[in-house]
Amino acid sequence: MAHAGLLLLISLTISVGQAFSFYGGSMTFMPGNRYPGGEVEMHFYYRESGKLPCDPQVAWVCDSGDCGILTFSEPEVTEQDHSGQINWCQYERHMTTNVTGDEPFTLSDSGCCWANNVHDVREWTLHSLVDTRQRSDTQTANKSPVSATIPNIRVPQNCFQHLHLLAHDPDGDNVRCKCPFCHQHPNINLDEDSCTLSSNGTLDLGLHVFEFTMEDYPVSNITLTKENGISSVRNPYNQTANIDSTALSQVPLQFGVEILTPVHSCVPGVNRPSLLTPTPLHGDVQHAAVGSVHIITLRAQSSGNSIFDFQVSGPWNMSKSLRNASQGVTEAMLTWTPQESDLHHHVPVCFTAETLQSQSEMRCIVIIVAKSRVLSGEAEVFCEDNSISIAISKASMKGIDQNWLQLRDPTCSLTSNETHILGMVSLDTCGTTVEDSGDFMVFKNEINSYENPNEVITRHNQVKIGFSCQYPKVASVSNHYINKKSDFIFTESRFGTFSYSFDIFTDNNFSSPVDPSLYPLEINLMDVLYMGIAAHSALPEVQLFVESCRATPDDNPYSALSYDIIKEGCILDGTVEVYHSDARTYDFGIQAFKFTGGYNEVYITCSVILCAEGSSNSRCAQGCLREPACKRRRDVSKETDRHHITQGPFRVARHTQHSAAESENGGSLHINAGTAVFSGLFIVSIVVLVGLWVYNSKKTRATDRMYLMSNF
Repeated sequence: MAHAGLLLLISLTISVGQAFSFYGGSMTFMPGNRYPGGEVEMHFYYRESGKLPCDPQVAWVCDSGDCGILTFSEPEVTEQDHSGQINWCQYERHMTTNVTGDEPFTLSDSGCCWANNVHDVREWTLHSLVDTRQRSDTQTANKSPVSATIPNIRVPQNCFQHLHLLAHDPDGDNVRCKCPFCHQHPNINLDEDSCTLSSNGTLDLGLHVFEFTMEDYPVSNITLTKENGISSVRNPYNQTANIDSTALSQVPLQFGVEILTPVHSCVPGVNRPSLLTPTPLHGDVQHAAVGSVHIITLRAQSSGNSIFDFQVSGPWNMSKSLRNASQGVTEAMLTWTPQESDLHHHVPVCFTAETLQSQSEMRCIVIIVAKSRVLSGEAEVFCEDNSISIAISKASMKGIDQNWLQLRDPTCSLTSNETHILGMVSLDTCGTTVEDSGDFMVFKNEINSYENPNEVITRHNQVKIGFSCQYPKVASVSNHYINKKSDFIFTESRFGTFSYSFDIFTDNNFSSPVDPSLYPLEINLMDVLYMGIAAHSALPEVQLFVESCRATPDDNPYSALSYDIIKEGCILDGTVEVYHSDARTYDFGIQAFKFTGGYNEVYITCSVILCAEGSSNSRCAQGCLREPACKRRRDVSKETDRHHITQGPFRVARHTQHSAAESENGGSLHINAGTAVFSGLFIVSIVVLVGLWVYNSKKTRATDRMYLMSNF
């Protein structure tokens, strides 16, 4: 009896453990063949995440309408836990059905249970809305939005800021993310347009469940037509106007986010891995051909914790190989050969770099599978400070008419000569996009073959030539620690590549910088330091604004011991004198000082901003803001980010004073008895005074700590 009870207890434990194993799922679908008589073949691709042994929990069933007969492939594991900590996995399943009706239908399933989570969400429900009527713009049935996530998303509590989700649509529709139960997360905001989660407070430790529905809406009015010719209109999404905005389709995207214990630093590349080039950027679209090997290279760095794996959500037959490089860098090569069944499929691939303590940001891309490779031609790309040029060899593009090629923004034109097709774009025009790759800012555009949207056929080969330039996010022409004089180089989308120089000058003419070989610079207290900040940009009309300057006793600009020289554009130190400067320079003088407490070095860090001249709402135009209430909404499109530049160290010169002249015989001092007595009394008096000073200083030390600076 006891034995039977024990077996029952074990059985219940196992069943409950298996029940609490759902980690989320996603679905995409696309039409296949359309047969005579109106029958449409539909393909569904479903991924589900859970705990090992990766048994499917979801069994899609027809919820409403004519769904045909669903045929399921065997589930194939796409990824599983290699840390031995959580034992999660993800599998992929392909479903097909032939639909004879031309009315919308829905697939769904529900069950229990989500993995243990903060808000005790138990039941899960998945729902998909499908419409097989023919679209007027694509001449085929609608394709659903494409999205996915990795199986196990983990973020330290103090590092959760944004989670960008993939929101790709094969038909070019607008995708919106709906989250009916996101009110359970009071410290989370959802941008439905960009499908981005943002934190506005601290999240509780543990698993947070998110149940999204992704919807697509046409960018302009289209019609959906049945086989009998009856059609209905679908309008773009409009939340304000009195227009019926009905989604073309709905698909689920459900996932969990594990909030981990806080870490010491959220700086990418330290405790959290940082993805490096040539890792694809979030939202990238790549092209593959049936039967041809497609390779994706991932690269990440973590100096604090070793990277043991890359977590990947992709097609089941994608392989992965790892290689450890130097300086905490780990690389992964993803290899995939699309099959005939993948033709025309838009395949989502998501990935993160993994350490035992955390993971990198999640990025997701889409691979579009075609019958043959897209023509790409032979091209040279030239990266300038504020523009990108491309030259495509005509010899490599035989049979291609230049008039059928266009940039991402078709209003920007291409030119040509006898040998090359030429294009030039600035970093913020002609459809150029900018992405943060981790260590670089990457500016991207592409040349595509033009297709008439009103034509079903074409007699031109498809051409897609992507080109890009990458610029270091922050660079310095000098890496020598002591020589702090350097150019600080930055790159941003609207301002291109620009830099700042921060110099010390010999006098108030600001024409002769101090020789860098003299660093660290020795100064006398009360001497005037002449300092100059200059902005360097190829753009003609820009203005420099020095928002703050702070002194610290070491090269940490966030040191607890600091002294504000300039704050919010306002001069706080009374010895500062600003000299006449042009729009791109800021020259000033300040009396030398040092920190009390035995510190002999001073570093000065200034935050600087570059603005477009003439912008009345930029930070440059606001000037000194002494009260927070004076701040008004800024036009951030007319200014750069705030950047920090540092100068120093300056060392206080030490002086030795001699109190008596040396005599001729060995340098000894001769004093008489009276002098000796007087000197003894004088020394005793000094000792007493010093004792009283020390006693009083201990009593007032809390007050004295407020006076950080000393100039005598």
